[in-house]
Amino acid sequence: MTTGRLTRKSLQKRLALAYAAGIYAAGVFVLVFVDVPLAGVNATRPAGRSSSSAITEAPPGIGLPQLLAGSAVALVVLIPVALALGWFVAGRFLHPLRAITATAQIISAGNLHRRLDLGEPTDELTELGHTLDDLFARLQASFDAQRHFVANASHELRTPLAGQRTLLEVALADPDADAGTLRSACREALALGGHQERLVQALLALATSERGVTRWDTLDLAHVVEGVLASRRDQATEAAVELAEDLTPAVTAGDPKLIESLVANLVDNAIRHNHPGGRVQVTATTSGTRAALTVTNSGPVVPGDQIPRLFQPFQKLAADRSGRRDGYGLGLAIVHAVSEAHHATLTARARPEGGLSITVRFADGSRPSHP
Repeated sequence: MTTGRLTRKSLQKRLALAYAAGIYAAGVFVLVFVDVPLAGVNATRPAGRSSSSAITEAPPGIGLPQLLAGSAVALVVLIPVALALGWFVAGRFLHPLRAITATAQIISAGNLHRRLDLGEPTDELTELGHTLDDLFARLQASFDAQRHFVANASHELRTPLAGQRTLLEVALADPDADAGTLRSACREALALGGHQERLVQALLALATSERGVTRWDTLDLAHVVEGVLASRRDQATEAAVELAEDLTPAVTAGDPKLIESLVANLVDNAIRHNHPGGRVQVTATTSGTRAALTVTNSGPVVPGDQIPRLFQPFQKLAADRSGRRDGYGLGLAIVHAVSEAHHATLTARARPEGGLSITVRFADGSRPSHP
């Protein structure tokens, strides 16, 4: 705080000196503009006339020596006047900046609701204040989302950890437990550990997606989809879901790993939230200069007003809360984060017969100018 106060006063001093120098220079210019012509007139007086006659014929008023002496005194008096005016003007112009500094110093993660509210008049400094108010609002929303995310992640991790601990405590407390009982308990503990591992991997994928794109490569979206579908055939067969594809070359630019994560989560979501005998249609095509990916699946009817919520972390429909451990409510959140990182357009619509149709339209095949 002391450093900020010293910096602020130093800035006011510099501005005051700059304003005072301008005022003083203007005063010197005016005096020179008046005195120099008078001196020129006195220097061009005819030489044949005596000084006594010149004094006799001089018009009444202040002579040149008196004028020069008065000008010198005026310049000396102008120095403190210019400094005082410069200090006052600098202080007036720095008042909004002082308000910005004072408020910003007391804003922290605990009271991001505070705002500058500089009001009128509207100038460069008040525009800066409005920009900072918008920044504080975005920071507050970010902190709130982070707290909500951490709370949900803690809840999701605490549930399997508590179940695993209870399982082991029961097995150890049973004096009649045989090898078969202990092996069964170990298998369940391993299953719970696998659930935790998959959840942590999903959280890491979401964090990586939200970090943004650090690598831009040209890739064929159809080739990425082929690889993902090949790795999901067994999963779809086990769930009795048909995988259909309609792939044409679709060139775009982006991080290959993030785009593969986007495709994988869309396909996994379409298989998981489906029904036996259902269908998943994956289409990759080019519309104009933009590559587009569409994943359509059958399944339960999704209310249209619930679709935006599904792209937030840990959000599930009531039909998904059946106690199964294969869903965390993070898949579509990862899809949304990867789309945002690639400046892609993400649209989703509920199918009247059930299921979703989700389309991601990437930018053209060149790297965006503002990644």
